[in-house]
Amino acid sequence: MRANRLLGASLVEANLVKIESLESANERLLELIASGNYRKSSVLAILAYELQVVQEADVLHHVMDELGVGIVDLRSYEVPEELRTATDLNACWATWTIPFDNEEGVYFVATAYYLSPTVITYWEKQLGGPVVWFCSNLEVITDYLEKLEASRAPASGSPAK
Repeated sequence: MRANRLLGASLVEANLVKIESLESANERLLELIASGNYRKSSVLAILAYELQVVQEADVLHHVMDELGVGIVDLRSYEVPEELRTATDLNACWATWTIPFDNEEGVYFVATAYYLSPTVITYWEKQLGGPVVWFCSNLEVITDYLEKLEASRAPASGSPAK
């Protein structure tokens, strides 16, 4: 919830959305959370895809242009096995963030929520080492996390002995 609140405030501060739109998005966010639909509990998704008051691409361009953060598409990236198995899926869903590589103690992290200071602080503390940040869109984050969840699910339909 805090990650969403601070992302929303940053979007307003950057003049990417109006406060009235954020208030509407926050109301919808509370509805989703109350219904237990945590994966759709994203103020960015609500603003961009339900209310259509901001383009997700505009948010990504803002992060790249104003903050100098690169962009990454993980759909064809081979994430090391040790990161795939150690990834806390609940934290990733809550923060729309994925640690996707580690080279000599430096973590590479993709997020759709770079504008949320809570997300940055959380992951830097969790990883305990230097972090190189990249932005990504919600679709890429969702695809990656869904595939990771599917790979961890126990195989069904295995033959009985």
